[in-house]
Amino acid sequence: VINRALVSDGRPFPPPSLDKLEILPDVPESLRLLKENGFLLIVVTNQPDVGRGTQKQETVEKMHTYLLNQLPLDDIYVCWHGQDGECECRKPSSGMLSQAAEKYGVDFQQSYLIGDRWKDIDAGKKVGCKTIFLDYQYNELLHSQPDFTTTSTIRASEWIISQSN
Repeated sequence: VINRALVSDGRPFPPPSLDKLEILPDVPESLRLLKENGFLLIVVTNQPDVGRGTQKQETVEKMHTYLLNQLPLDDIYVCWHGQDGECECRKPSSGMLSQAAEKYGVDFQQSYLIGDRWKDIDAGKKVGCKTIFLDYQYNELLHSQPDFTTTSTIRASEWIISQSN
């Protein structure tokens, strides 16, 4: 959860263009804290609008390049498939997490997944990560219980650091 979502009818939507991309205010500091404490920072994101044809993949890739240049992120994994298709990568499936684990040698038992949707929490739970739910009051219910819930990325980072010591 790096950028501000556009919310309509209680549902979050991604920004439609690079000029509408807004990094949330506490995110740079939150990520800096985690990086200083030795964490690998990997984003896993569903981008179904590309699969549905309502967003250009090139636009999303430009946003990701911008985020990689502005923030201390190690990588971004993307599922481009629409919600209708069956795939192994789209959260709550664990395909993107498994790809990242293989590439970076991630131990899920020592890992944390921060997310603002039920799909994030379920994906993290499937692989054995501790999960942190950023509650932005979207109009959807969680399917499983996160390990920690907050409205602040700073508090999420502080909790992760406290759990890892």
